[in-house]
Amino acid sequence: MSMGAGQIWLIIALIGAGTYLIRFSFLGLIGDRKLPAWVLRHLRYTPVAIIPGLVAPLVAWPEATGGSPDPARLAAAAVTLSVGYWSRSILLAITAGAVTLAFGLTLFG
Repeated sequence: MSMGAGQIWLIIALIGAGTYLIRFSFLGLIGDRKLPAWVLRHLRYTPVAIIPGLVAPLVAWPEATGGSPDPARLAAAAVTLSVGYWSRSILLAITAGAVTLAFGLTLFG
């Protein structure tokens, strides 16, 4: 099935409008109101839910290896999780994971 340029631009415009309305509904309509404590409690976990969803596919099915997991990325993920859990420092965990990935890619090729 082939789509024309007009259909593609219509889809892009609709997705853009939908994204704007979703954000406006939260920030524009209730942005100046105090949120209930239960909402704030749930919003604290948003990064914890989003970041693994972004990173997990890059570890499990990396594009650089044609979609098959490799030891360098698995080791870097394990070190990052371990250092992050042990130290409770995001910067230290990211640095340890990056060093492990660089070393692993050098070692494993």
